[in-house]
Amino acid sequence: MRVSRSAMLFALAACGTKEKAPEAMPAAEPAPAVAAAPAFSLADAAGTWTYVARSATGDTVLVTATLTAAADAAGWTLTFPNRPPLPMKVTVSGDSVLTSVGPYESVLRKGVTVTTEGAARMVDGKLVGRSTAHYSVATADSVRSLITEATRKP
Repeated sequence: MRVSRSAMLFALAACGTKEKAPEAMPAAEPAPAVAAAPAFSLADAAGTWTYVARSATGDTVLVTATLTAAADAAGWTLTFPNRPPLPMKVTVSGDSVLTSVGPYESVLRKGVTVTTEGAARMVDGKLVGRSTAHYSVATADSVRSLITEATRKP
């Protein structure tokens, strides 16, 4: 197909038309700062709590215990019914308290030791979070995820 010279010049002229450049956009307003959650306070958590651990789906209560929290990192314990208190290692990280307990004999699996690690936040006056149980047996279910909640005792 042969194109005439005038058709080519017309096409080039059409492609080369100068359009007015778009006006510069005004500078965007900076996004409002999101307030950071307040740091977790061991002193605010000090007291005695009813501690409940549920299955990962939250539909089954697996264990209930008493959590005793001190105003500092030394002195936190977890006590299961008819058992001596277990010392808890606690660390504050931002708005959360990180916990570690064990190894100790599992409440759920007789003769098996377990170590639990978790994190909780203060939400509406309760300590809510998640915990992971690591069992000493090397089976497919040697790790279990739990949903935890502690309610302050009067």
